[in-house]
This record gives sequence, structure tokens and C-alpha cells, in this order.
Amino acid sequence: MATDTSKKERDKALLDDALNELEKEAPDRIIRLIRWLRNPRSRWLRLPLGILCIVASFFWFLPIVGIEWFPIGLLLIAQDVPFLRRPAAKLLLWLESKWRTLRARR
Repeated sequence: MATDTSKKERDKALLDDALNELEKEAPDRIIRLIRWLRNPRSRWLRLPLGILCIVASFFWFLPIVGIEWFPIGLLLIAQDVPFLRRPAAKLLLWLESKWRTLRARR
């Protein structure tokens, strides 16, 4: 049981690190939104919004929504669902490294 708790804490710390790295690259408006959504009191909005983003991603063929809503929804839900934290954090860290590489080539 104790190893389960420490694994959950490590995964949460990894996701927190990934979101902190995202905040370093994001504009001020997005940073405020990320911080508000990470607040524990925002859970009542975070879960339904995450589910809505995932469902919307299935309508990728429509002009307004797209497949990019899927990872956004996963990131929102990962704050509250322990088994999604590690994969979401790894995906976010990978995307951030690719973004930095792309920006460095400019």
C-alpha cells in the first residue's frame, strides 16, 4: 500500500513538473488559465471540461473542433485520475522538447 502511495505521489510530481515547464513556454493568459485549472477547487469544472474535450475530438472532421482536443482533455482529466498522470506527463514533456527543438531551428 505504501509503494502505491509513493508511486502516485511520484506521478503527480512528474505531472506537476511537466505543467510547470508548459507554463514557462506559454503566454500570460494561458499561464493564468493553467494555474486556475490546476487549483484543487477547479475540479468541478476540470473533469466535465476534460470529458467534453475528449468527446469533441471524435468530431475531428468538423471545421471548429479537431483531434488536438484529445490530449487537452487527457491533461485536464489527468489532474484527478492517478493512472493517467504518468502518460500525460510523459506526453507533455515529449511535446515540450519537440517544441523547443523546433523553435531552436528558427
